[in-house]
Amino acid sequence: MSNYFISAGIELQEGADLGEAEAGLRRLVAETQSEPGCRLFEIRQNLQDPAKFTLWECWTDKAALAAHFEMPHTRAYLAKNLTQVSYIEELGEIGATSPLQA
Repeated sequence: MSNYFISAGIELQEGADLGEAEAGLRRLVAETQSEPGCRLFEIRQNLQDPAKFTLWECWTDKAALAAHFEMPHTRAYLAKNLTQVSYIEELGEIGATSPLQA
């Protein structure tokens, strides 16, 4: 069984409403968790800075993640422009060969 792990940081857009972003992210999580190829999709809020969030994701493969961005609920959330991505990490098991080491 293959897995494609992602960690991403997102931040509230300047001028966006935090409550609206929190509600939108909760809906995004609920709807994404039932998508084909989604094994894990969680969003956690930073306790020191509530305008920052961390996404933990596990997909069957990169194609499943790509399909996530085409889903109506994902497009609807992104269209609101409430948050922006600050970083994305592709993750593997400890000792796994990275493309840079191959």
